[in-house]
Amino acid sequence: MTRLLVLGGTEFVGRAVVEEAIARGWDVTVFHRGKHEAPAGAEVLHGDRTEPGGLAALAAGEWDHAVDTWSDAPSVVADAARLLSGRVGHYAYISSRSVHGVPSAPGADEDAPVVESSIDDDGTDYARAKRGGELAAEGVFGDRALFVRAGLILGPYENVGRLPWWLNRIAEGGPVLAPGPRDLPLQYVDARDLAAWTLDAAEKGLAGPYNMVSPSGHATMESFLTACKEATGSDAEFRWTSPEAIEEAGIAPWRELPVWLPPGELHETLHQGNVERALATGLRCRPVTETVADTWAWLRSIGGDADQRPDRPRVGLAPEVEARVLGL
Repeated sequence: MTRLLVLGGTEFVGRAVVEEAIARGWDVTVFHRGKHEAPAGAEVLHGDRTEPGGLAALAAGEWDHAVDTWSDAPSVVADAARLLSGRVGHYAYISSRSVHGVPSAPGADEDAPVVESSIDDDGTDYARAKRGGELAAEGVFGDRALFVRAGLILGPYENVGRLPWWLNRIAEGGPVLAPGPRDLPLQYVDARDLAAWTLDAAEKGLAGPYNMVSPSGHATMESFLTACKEATGSDAEFRWTSPEAIEEAGIAPWRELPVWLPPGELHETLHQGNVERALATGLRCRPVTETVADTWAWLRSIGGDADQRPDRPRVGLAPEVEARVLGL
């Protein structure tokens, strides 16, 4: 039986990896701080990686694969990798396309320039922290280290609030500020598709960087918002609004209107990356309707208000701002 160690494993991406592995019949161990309950069926080890002696629970044991979701100081990745060296066959680090910095050219692939970093980076800058994490994993595992460079991630258990905000807002119904253009291409990955690809890649022994996101245009703003309306059964009326009008109103893309970025440099960076390498190695992206419907079902099951990561600000447009822009 395949043995998997997940460092993290109780929230969003890590949880998706654990649930996918358990569904495959793998023997799964989850190492985490104990702040959230691990998925049923996983062996649980507790420890705080930032504290002295925090890795003690991992002092013994062997695993075929490890998946690490750490996002802060890279030295934490380095410490875990060193401890597990010789006892783990393959190390997958969940990184980010942010390592390429902003802006990056449309169509940028894994060979595009990356930000300067090291395993001694303090972790305060997300891009440098993720790049440092890659270097930390590679420094120990070499060609047995995989860097899963995720883009925008959506799906059940999302703890950033982007898709949950859109679902809850559209469920309220009435006129909704819909940021245009309608056919604006989106690029994201369902956390469950990321998880499935990562486990397949580990079994294949893939190494190095892979952009982990759908092809650009897998969904558009219109198909994304329409999926939200269909999933919620809402009577929402989309009021399509131009990027120019949104900018004039002082509304912040991405933060106040989650997922959305107007055409231009940031959109090219975040929604127009090259994913040919991942597609060629088996990435399959489910339809946007499935991602949205499953996220809505999960939201309803927990009462509609998802937990938020403490290191991320809440997203979404204030009702009074939306009403003002729409002339309500």
